Amino acid sequence: MASMKDREKAFESKFAHDAEMNFKAEARRNRLLAAWVGEKLGMNDDDMKAYAGTLIAADMEEAGDDDVINRIMADADERKVTLDRDELKAKSAEFLTETRAALMDEA
Repeated sequence: MASMKDREKAFESKFAHDAEMNFKAEARRNRLLAAWVGEKLGMNDDDMKAYAGTLIAADMEEAGDDDVINRIMADADERKVTLDRDELKAKSAEFLTETRAALMDEA
């Protein structure tokens, strides 16, 4: 019975670790996206840092990445800047892959 409890504890620990790593990777991805998009929207460095926080908060609204993409597209429309949604999604995926790899290297 003890081994079953140990396995359960190990599974819970792995789940918590994976969730934490995913959150960190997505937050870092959102910072990279904020810099990439911020440049296209004509933001300065301070605005880009603040925008990163906005994207991190937007990422918590719904499951998946559509909340972040929709926020960026709305911000671009507001500033009268044309962004390609598919390019934005590709860049988001690229940045997420990079941040996950960086976190794995750190571990």
